[in-house]
Amino acid sequence: MSMDISISAIPVSFTEGAKKELHKLRSQQELGEDFGVRVGVEGGGCSGMNYVLGFDQKKDGDQEFDIDGIKVFMHKAHGLYLAGMEIEFQDGLNARGFTFNNPNAKSTCGCGTSFAV
Repeated sequence: MSMDISISAIPVSFTEGAKKELHKLRSQQELGEDFGVRVGVEGGGCSGMNYVLGFDQKKDGDQEFDIDGIKVFMHKAHGLYLAGMEIEFQDGLNARGFTFNNPNAKSTCGCGTSFAV
């Protein structure tokens, strides 16, 4: 079994708050070692593309990254849309949840989970 871990530049980053929340969610869900955090995009949303963030297993065409002990999966084609993106977790009065700061987005919608390139 080959270990196909990419040594190329990691395309996304997580703030300390996001890393803490992902570790917490992972421990609550009691997932197997083969699960990691999937970061990606999919068609849809009010601006054309939605962000994908959730626990998943590695699939064909995925790159695998290790970000401070968090196993991250991303389809190779999604790096084009997500390079340089920072994922943050907000836990305030006005907003709670993950937010995506994407330098590649030409426009975003009010919900913050949809963007256009």
